[in-house]
Amino acid sequence: MRTPITLLLLALLISACDNTTDQKGAVNEEGADAVAAAPEKKVPPQPAQPAPQKSGTPPQADNHPDYVGVAQCASCHQQEYKDWQKSHHDLAMKLPSEETVVGDFDNARFDYFGTESNFYQRDGQYFVRTDGPDGKLTEFPIAYTFGIYPLQQYLIELPGGRLQALSLSWDSRSKEEGGQRWFHLYPDEEIKAGDPLHWTGINQNWNFQCADCHSTNLHKNYDQASQTFATQWSEINVGCESCHGPGRAHVAWAALPESERAGKSDNGLDIHYDGRRQARWAMDSETGIAHIANAVETQTEIPVCAQCHSRRGTQFPGVKPDDHYLDYFHPALLEDNLYHADGQINDEVYVWGSFLQSKMHGAGVTCSNCHNPHSLELRANGNDVCAQCHLPSKFDTADHHFHPAGSEGAQCVNCHMTDKVYMQVDARRDHSFRVPRPDLSDKIGSPNACTGCHTEESNQWAAEFLQEKFGEPDPHYGEILFAARRGYPGVEQPLQALALDESRPEIVRATAVSLIPRYLSRQSAQLLQVIAQGDDALLHLGLAQNLDAIPEQVRPALAIPLLYEDDRVIRALAANAMAGAPMDPYPEEVGRRFAQGMKEFQASADFNADRPESLVNQAGVYRRQGDVVKAEALLTQARDIAPYYVPATINLADLYRSTGREEAGEELLRQAVKDAYEKAPLNHALGLSLVRQKKLQSAMPYLRDAADSDTAPARYSYVYGIALNSTGENEEAIAYLEQALKRYPGDREILSALVSLHREAGNAEIAQQYQSMLQ
Repeated sequence: MRTPITLLLLALLISACDNTTDQKGAVNEEGADAVAAAPEKKVPPQPAQPAPQKSGTPPQADNHPDYVGVAQCASCHQQEYKDWQKSHHDLAMKLPSEETVVGDFDNARFDYFGTESNFYQRDGQYFVRTDGPDGKLTEFPIAYTFGIYPLQQYLIELPGGRLQALSLSWDSRSKEEGGQRWFHLYPDEEIKAGDPLHWTGINQNWNFQCADCHSTNLHKNYDQASQTFATQWSEINVGCESCHGPGRAHVAWAALPESERAGKSDNGLDIHYDGRRQARWAMDSETGIAHIANAVETQTEIPVCAQCHSRRGTQFPGVKPDDHYLDYFHPALLEDNLYHADGQINDEVYVWGSFLQSKMHGAGVTCSNCHNPHSLELRANGNDVCAQCHLPSKFDTADHHFHPAGSEGAQCVNCHMTDKVYMQVDARRDHSFRVPRPDLSDKIGSPNACTGCHTEESNQWAAEFLQEKFGEPDPHYGEILFAARRGYPGVEQPLQALALDESRPEIVRATAVSLIPRYLSRQSAQLLQVIAQGDDALLHLGLAQNLDAIPEQVRPALAIPLLYEDDRVIRALAANAMAGAPMDPYPEEVGRRFAQGMKEFQASADFNADRPESLVNQAGVYRRQGDVVKAEALLTQARDIAPYYVPATINLADLYRSTGREEAGEELLRQAVKDAYEKAPLNHALGLSLVRQKKLQSAMPYLRDAADSDTAPARYSYVYGIALNSTGENEEAIAYLEQALKRYPGDREILSALVSLHREAGNAEIAQQYQSMLQ
């Protein structure tokens, strides 16, 4: 007779509930997975106009008369227009010409793993001959330039209204900096046609990935039936109305006689940024830091800038500057792989999530305090930009920065705004303006500015040096987030305390909220209910995007208050989490709110139906509602447009299982794993399928391969360890799980398994040691 651990195995492996079949998508380049869509990997209203033609002639916005264009604005705002010209906003996207193309198209050649591409001009047009969708060398006209510095990309039009970003890019830095050359965005691995990262692939698609941040009044206009785009804009680049809103009413106001204008409080624009200019900053001579001395709102521009300068998913079309950010976008919080546990940038996160963590943001500083909003240049050079608020006599001294005056080490940004290079050449600075914390580097693995420069020294050396100068550092929220990410026992209480700590940045508290469902207890469930009924939108978002991790019997108590949220992204997430649940037990008003939330969820999913993540999300809703036919059709479509997208395959295989077609699911997984880039989830799912078919020995190699993968979550090791024990290999199971615990220290599932396995083996004392680690 097997001991209870075997029953645990059977319950685990026969269950359809596994985190590899999560209905949610991944995180996209600019924001978090949300209501509908986001790509698996990063990459660099109504129609307003016809779709771009191969000639590249930008059409006019005849159907959007409220947008008047930059030229109209320039007639009055000449200095702002002059500043804007040749800025990164102006050059965000352009028609190719001698003035806009900076790359070498004078019969230049570039070899990439044996594929030689050629860049040239003919009859005033720009062309590239490179490997196309079929892998064959083909001539393509350049449709648009994309960006300007430190690199310029080029867009090529493919059938179906698709514009694709060529991975061969021009390094527009100076020769002294290593620029003035062609380079490939993925130089270390051969990206072939058919790969989602190939320039012709879905993850290099401009219409979804890039468009709404490089043009004004952009509308993606994807048609799911034909799988084509008719993407349109009012202006090809980022013009005045991207930040100030449609200008027609403002132009009409400006045309009034001065006497009439003076009597109007409304100048025709929907949003104004007067707060920053009205703020009076007073210097505190004791601290050497300025503070706002009058009651004024300075933060109006932050959510407007965040519409593009954040890692987020666009969930609804038609946003204007004065719209609520969370009505249209689902931003990423401080998520693993995007941010280090202490909040420093890791992946491309585009400033907003970093800046919200900063003391600058907390003090009322806004983007345009440091940057000219039209030219985008810094308002001063070097440390002078910081000296606007920080007394140089206190901070720009060797006593503070410990480096010779004028040296690189004496530059504020090199200690407080470290950078990371993306897209091979693009160094971007962290806008959290943090104090270097080398003491955290050894504790949680986050980088620090000190040893980032002094590479020959240790973190301990740097930590001791700073402690001698400034004293013992304060506790940092990064330690709590690190422990929560790694599944350390005893982290539930600190997470709750962090979520409630109003002295911490809201995005940090929201991240803590997002992690609490992993450690749900009666106490933390009550806390989440209080948060759901509160007024903090980001905390609501942190809860809403993790409702699926909460048991279904508890979920309505947390989701229903969010159905009353002002921001529709949160409402839609809450409704999605309740899809399939009966509404009978709740008041009629709850049913109406739920129906509205589901309508919004569906609208968002339809908007992003060009992405497999969105189709998988929709399929999940239909499946929970019992409509497996629609669910299967959507999952099949997701696999058709993105065969690489693993969640679509795993969810489809699981749907086969739930409808009595386990063998069909097994075959689907076997076929998918052959060509998959990410094999671990497929191997894990295939192993579970074989176990359910009572083919445990056949399942073991797949479970082992999944668990041994570099990208495997702790659960895969747990499952394989339990499976080993079920084959009678108790000692091997213990040895494997103890080794896995070194890789995933503190993981509760692995610890619980070791407690049970050691008890089963008669090792009561060792079992108690692991039990104590669970306390």
